[in-house]
Amino acid sequence: MTSTPRLWRQVPYLLWLTSDTGKGLASTLFSFAVPLLALVVTGDPAQAGIIAAVGTVVRLLMTLAGGVLADRHRRIVMMAFGGALGAGAAGAFTAVALSGRIDFAMLLTFEVLLAAVGGLFNPAGEAALKDIVPESMMGRAQAANQGRDAALQLAGGPIGGMLLAIGGWLIGAAMLIGSVIAAVAGWALGRRVGWGRPEVPRREATEATEATDAPAAEPAASAPPAAPANALRELREGVGWLFRRPDLSTGTVVATVINLGLNAGITTMIYAVLQAGHSEATIGWMMAASGASMLVGALLAPTLVPRIGAGMLMVLGLVTCTTAIAGGVFVQTPWGIALLVSGAVFLLPALNAAFSGYTMVATPTALIGRVNSVGNVLSMGAMPLSPLVAGFGLAWAGRSSTLLLCLVLCTVALVMALLSRPLRSIPAESRWAEHARQYDERVAVTAA
Repeated sequence: MTSTPRLWRQVPYLLWLTSDTGKGLASTLFSFAVPLLALVVTGDPAQAGIIAAVGTVVRLLMTLAGGVLADRHRRIVMMAFGGALGAGAAGAFTAVALSGRIDFAMLLTFEVLLAAVGGLFNPAGEAALKDIVPESMMGRAQAANQGRDAALQLAGGPIGGMLLAIGGWLIGAAMLIGSVIAAVAGWALGRRVGWGRPEVPRREATEATEATDAPAAEPAASAPPAAPANALRELREGVGWLFRRPDLSTGTVVATVINLGLNAGITTMIYAVLQAGHSEATIGWMMAASGASMLVGALLAPTLVPRIGAGMLMVLGLVTCTTAIAGGVFVQTPWGIALLVSGAVFLLPALNAAFSGYTMVATPTALIGRVNSVGNVLSMGAMPLSPLVAGFGLAWAGRSSTLLLCLVLCTVALVMALLSRPLRSIPAESRWAEHARQYDERVAVTAA
């Protein structure tokens, strides 16, 4: 009886995780530091908001382009090159900070530069995971990624605060170290598994060789010429494929709606606590409690994903999120809110790992960059709206009415998931490939 291979013995995955963690550390520190530096330098919250808004728009647009590039080019090469570009930008930021020339224009320039680098090259790193991790381990790999992300989020604030207290240049130096790690680990991954091309993934190449007894193909000269590369057409192909899949399209829409409802609700509760006269330190402890809950949930995710169906995990996660926002209508004490938020986020790592892992298994390698980028853009697009909903809602309608609106959004997401049999019936990790295949023929017929 052969033993199931263990994820942590997969050296390519460990190299990928090291590269992605270095990149994630640099991004977390910069995201933490920029708003604070902008406030210190300009003294104007509006200018800090402009920097964040411009960066978000650039990242959204570049992520769509990055998905197309990830399906055209060598993904591991793009991983390593993106890390190298990030290191160059971090080094320049460190030099500018040491010279004392940080101002609004400089912060905006670096925000745009790093947002563009992340948007263009991060999709390639995400897509490369499909080429190096076996389908049977994809859920556990995504669960491990969720644990890493939770740890970065929990530690990023304290680490960034300590570095920033000494000087902004230390943030740049830490970003430089993280980006160098990302580039070196990406280069080592390419050396180990081969740089590869997304057009001929290894798993599909094996299937192709089994068809050698088929009739000979027509000569290449009789085939129609290949259409010239067109980014918009390629992006439409990815979007079209995604929305012909009822399991994936419904999950993507549900994730977008719940992101908006949950984050807007949490932001509303936090803003209301501040308005009630509680200190920033109280808010910090509230967020630390929810971060710790998410970290514990992330540590449990590798156990839950192989045992519980992805559809059931999504429904359970939506129930906890909706319940927390409903409770927030009545609970107003800081620690009561911290308890609600901690309960809401506990299952999110397992939910995210299960759905993203299933998406990786179900999506053809040639489309994975574009499909992932569309999902990421929809998720990121909901995030900037959350503080707007909370801010304008509190100013115009009050706390309870704003939370009721957020509750409606969460309830809509839950009902959509409950009514979608293709989403609700997604099984546990070991049966993802089998479950996904039942939709392949339908998609092919629809596309034809």
